[in-house]
Amino acid sequence: MAEISIKGARRTEFGKGASRRARRDGFIPAVIYGHGEKPQHVALPSRELGVALKTSNVLIDVVLDDHTELTLPKSVSRDPLTGLLEHIDLVIVRRGERVVVSVPVHTEGKYDQDGILEHINNFIEVEVDVTNIPAFLMISMEGMMAGDSRYASDVIIPDGIKLISDPKMSVVHLSVKAAEEEVVVVAPVEGEAGAAPAVEGDAAATAAAPAAAEADKKADKKDDKKDDKKDDKKDKKK
Repeated sequence: MAEISIKGARRTEFGKGASRRARRDGFIPAVIYGHGEKPQHVALPSRELGVALKTSNVLIDVVLDDHTELTLPKSVSRDPLTGLLEHIDLVIVRRGERVVVSVPVHTEGKYDQDGILEHINNFIEVEVDVTNIPAFLMISMEGMMAGDSRYASDVIIPDGIKLISDPKMSVVHLSVKAAEEEVVVVAPVEGEAGAAPAVEGDAAATAAAPAAAEADKKADKKDDKKDDKKDDKKDKKK
């Protein structure tokens, strides 16, 4: 269990403007509360606090001018774009007391490589002595086949730690890979490729036939009229 001491300073200014100035000067606004104590507003050095928070459930001894508070991070606020620390809530704890915390779960063991590994829940809740919080817990995936799951009850829980999460809560699942569809390419029969344009041409010719016939009829009528005129002229001469 990691425990780190950080020297803090009491804050006398509050509000967004004061918080921005504190962060600009390299400090993170923090609130310490719990055990019936009046909330304490302090500022902690951002660099040291950032290093401490890299460890899950780290215990932080906040050293103030008149006393030291043993605390556990409760809520951490970060800028959604930059990820930089903006604010932290610390809860007071006492040595020897038991607390409920979320602990990360790591996997080990060989499993069916034909499956797709899915981490359903990366953390489980346990009750543990505040000075004995594990950095992580292990779950074995040895022998898992595609379609199998492992649950909170399968996590290896050391002595002195009590599982709080639902034992039936899924932690990891090995999904079955989707069957790959075979695409069959059918080769065209010889002559089919050239037949298509011919069919299109026939269709076009069929569509144009009535128009051509109508044109022929009109031409014949014109010729008949010309012939009739010629015959009339001949009859007049006679």
